[in-house]
Amino acid sequence: MIPTTPPAAAGAAPGASGGAGPLSGKTILMSGGSRGIGLAIALRAARDGANIAMLAKTDTPHPKLEGTVHTAAEAIREAGGRALPIVGDVRDEASITEAVLRTVGEFGGIDIVVNNASVIDLSGSLELATKKYDLMQDVNVRGTFLLSRAALPQLKDAENPHILSLSPPLNVTPKWLGAHTGYSLAKFGMTMATLGLASEFASDGIAANTLWPRTTIATAAVQNVIGGDRLMAVSRRPEIYADAAYEVLTSPSRELTGRTLIVEDVLEAAGVTDFSGYAAVPGTPDAAMYPDIFLD
Repeated sequence: MIPTTPPAAAGAAPGASGGAGPLSGKTILMSGGSRGIGLAIALRAARDGANIAMLAKTDTPHPKLEGTVHTAAEAIREAGGRALPIVGDVRDEASITEAVLRTVGEFGGIDIVVNNASVIDLSGSLELATKKYDLMQDVNVRGTFLLSRAALPQLKDAENPHILSLSPPLNVTPKWLGAHTGYSLAKFGMTMATLGLASEFASDGIAANTLWPRTTIATAAVQNVIGGDRLMAVSRRPEIYADAAYEVLTSPSRELTGRTLIVEDVLEAAGVTDFSGYAAVPGTPDAAMYPDIFLD
């Protein structure tokens, strides 16, 4: 069951009081998070006073991408949370082990895992480089499975443990399987790993769900890979994803698990009826928003 307390405003859900909300003192281990949706989720949790550990590769500024794991950590602290930036690679099991150990050493445990890191390439099968196919499988699927698995012993001891993967429903229609086969395999793989963990560890009370938006989100991937300024103008801000993730992560873990959730459905269940405040370009009507992939 999704909580029914509505966010106070777009990008500002209830409990945003710098330490008094449901995630106060809770520890999140996230893959990626230097920018975009991952950072938005981290900042939303930080407003409750959460602890956020981020396993990310961006140690120094990228020529085309804003932010590093260190600037993200600064933003988290400014928002009211505690941050642990960990420079590493979610493809590397040693990096994952180090991230778990450092997170537990710094914060005493792990309550939530957010599988945010992802690689996108929408090339057709004949054009997709084998190296890029392998990268998508390693980051999206292998990273999701290994990071979640490494944290399971800590999650078993948590009061309200959650695994949340930013991946789509298993809409395995010819339309989506054939649109970009390599990428579809990688994103569906994230979802399958998450649903498998939900079933396997249901008796331990560990929730595992996925979350995906109806519309495109204004991120670097949309800007640089998919559609440029034109698509950014008809996308929603990452805060809509963050507010929906907050609703999921504050739900009772034994009541909400094994679901492939949609961002807007989660917020509608929480009482949100107007998404206009999430528009990347203020004033853009909901009807003009560009639909995301994998949803019919």
